[in-house]
Amino acid sequence: MTLVGGAVSGFGKPLTRIETPIPGLVVFELPVHGDTRGWFKENWQREKMVAAGLPDFGPVQNNISFNDAVGTTRGIHAEPWDKWVSTASGRIFGAWVDLREGPSFGAVFTTELDPSRAIFVPRGVGNSYQTLEPDTAYAYLVNDHWSPDAAYSFLNLADETVAIEWPIPLEQVEVSAKDREHPRLADVTRILPKKTLVVGAGGQLGRALQEEFGEAGHLEYASRAELDLAQADLAGARRWRDYGVIVNAGAYTAVDLAETPDGRQDAWAANVTGVAALARIAAANGIVLVHVSSDYVYDGTLDRPYREDDALCPLGVYGQTKAAGDAIVSTVPRHYIIRTSWVIGDGKNFVRTMASLAERGVDPAVVDDQVGRLTFTAEIARGIRHLLDSEAEYGTYNLTGSGEPTSWADIARQVFELGGHDPARVKGVTTDEYFASATGPVAPRPRNSVLDLAKIEAAGFTSETASESLSRYLAASSA
Repeated sequence: MTLVGGAVSGFGKPLTRIETPIPGLVVFELPVHGDTRGWFKENWQREKMVAAGLPDFGPVQNNISFNDAVGTTRGIHAEPWDKWVSTASGRIFGAWVDLREGPSFGAVFTTELDPSRAIFVPRGVGNSYQTLEPDTAYAYLVNDHWSPDAAYSFLNLADETVAIEWPIPLEQVEVSAKDREHPRLADVTRILPKKTLVVGAGGQLGRALQEEFGEAGHLEYASRAELDLAQADLAGARRWRDYGVIVNAGAYTAVDLAETPDGRQDAWAANVTGVAALARIAAANGIVLVHVSSDYVYDGTLDRPYREDDALCPLGVYGQTKAAGDAIVSTVPRHYIIRTSWVIGDGKNFVRTMASLAERGVDPAVVDDQVGRLTFTAEIARGIRHLLDSEAEYGTYNLTGSGEPTSWADIARQVFELGGHDPARVKGVTTDEYFASATGPVAPRPRNSVLDLAKIEAAGFTSETASESLSRYLAASSA
């Protein structure tokens, strides 16, 4: 198809995706339909274009810049949102420069756009153009509203490093005074990735996530004191459009206390009401929500490992709140539900209790009719990072330690043996026997907590065996 004086003179081009050297910057050839009277095109058609590889970027605003003269030149501007750029009439020479922090910083791509060609410009890629025909209507969809609090970046049109070959030399065209004053590439403010927020950063998993992800300008860790999910103005607590990921590492986990009136209320507040607040924010702002679930969403009666698509059937209040939270998070378009079991972190836990008993000469009675796998918080954090970095398919993933399932009594014996103590000192008892003398409420436990790991392994993540993690954990604790 060709254009003559802004009019289309050829038709029939199929919808086609064309990659560029800049990651995420993608050109699309657009079908244009018409005859001697004029033409028609679907400038943005979500279903077809997403199927063709366009990110489902959720535009909220449509802008048009009309340019009278040939040679009008604007840019180079990088905003903290995605853009779908096209022309409704006329023709432009477009130039895009990657201004994002990372290995592709400074990469350049140029091409011409007419009504039959559009381009998706990801957040942080500098955008500029020069009109090649009079009466050019330059249109762009964006997925955020302009804000004075947002982070912008600019590059000088004449920067010698990127050396854009403008069809009409810049000294011969009209450029705004503001655009002429933009910095050279060496002085550009680089656009950082969207922020990752870890909620519940003060807990065992939160601390493991801090260890895994480290410190960087786009990483933010918030304890409950710093971000209360129950606060009335949560939607205004952050400029949420600047966030790409929220990891919910906080939860109410006192399974027995949850069976009391006060505990039940607290469990529902943290595991359901708070999760619902996060889910609303994530869905409204296109954020990836990572949520950690539990084996307690099952009743433990299956005679095989539980798969992600098995029906939820919780036994107690804690399991009910976790199941409700899972159902809420599953409605968020971009979500990962991490279902795990028997979590061990850097605080008070079963492994440390057994090690202490062994050292003090106490011979414990430990439950031997519940079967599962230990999962260390470092492995959960590593698995979450893998799913995010690999951009795995959204959904629910089981994530526990690997290896042969064991009972709690088996684990206690391993702890004794690894500490140089006689494992025979551990006596196995049934769950009913163990809790027979309990004076307070006792939550029902699933007897089978073994989770099938095939799905996350197919996504490229292999967890360490629970026994290997246990050995390393005890060695680190005793160092």
